[in-house]
Amino acid sequence: MELNKQADNAEEIVLKYDAVPKPFWRRHIYDFLILTAFLVFVLITAFAPRLGLDTPFFSKLRTNFINDFIVDNRFTWLLSGLGTTIVITIFSTLLGLTLGLTLAIIKVLDYNGKRIFFVTRLAEYYLTIIRGTPVVVQLLIIYYVIFGSINISKVLVAVLAFGINSGAYVAEIIRAGILAVDRGQMEAGRSLGLTYGVTMQKIILPQAFKNVLPALFNELITLLKETAVAGYIAIADLARAGDMIRARTFDAFLPLFAVAGIYLVLVVCLTQLMGKLERRLRRSDNR
Repeated sequence: MELNKQADNAEEIVLKYDAVPKPFWRRHIYDFLILTAFLVFVLITAFAPRLGLDTPFFSKLRTNFINDFIVDNRFTWLLSGLGTTIVITIFSTLLGLTLGLTLAIIKVLDYNGKRIFFVTRLAEYYLTIIRGTPVVVQLLIIYYVIFGSINISKVLVAVLAFGINSGAYVAEIIRAGILAVDRGQMEAGRSLGLTYGVTMQKIILPQAFKNVLPALFNELITLLKETAVAGYIAIADLARAGDMIRARTFDAFLPLFAVAGIYLVLVVCLTQLMGKLERRLRRSDNR
């Protein structure tokens, strides 16, 4: 009886904590402090002559900033590269999810004794080869070997390469999520007269995706950063744009740190989105 009361009290505390989250500024106060310090540094650099702080360091930094981003509107190279990176990431993610879900179901069927020999064996070879070779090598093979004699969009080649690579990892993530769902869920669905496919679609997969959502977001973040090697086939993505600026101005500090900062902002945004989805799912569990 005492244990039940303690469990009820603990559940009430969790519900109250979720119901009244901390204000946004309190949860990100350190982020605001870092951003404020960065903005102060930028303002000091920009207005150093007026503030009487025109030292060689600030003078060189201001000159490099103008040459790197203002001259010839070179900042637009970063914006264009960012757009290319986002396009490649989105379509690669969709392709990876499609391939991963298909392969995961094939592997689960094999685990349940419903082996389709040729398809299952092909899936095993696919997973072994793709996970056993670097993504940059796969990108080069697809571009220079498979499509070497065909005039094809480089962005499409990148989408295919990164999507195929991501599909192998997504497959294992989803497969683990499906197998983590209690076996009784499938038995309950079948006992209600549902077919195997309907039970998998309506009962098993929603629970599996809920369990593996953080892992899928981590794969998305990894995929976003992996697209930085798209420059190997001369795609003007974000990383390539920073390298183009460096080659023109012979200054590596600002362009590369700008590229790193943009990637960092994208990753932080995805992480925040993942956190919101997780909190939303926890609230649905507590209802």
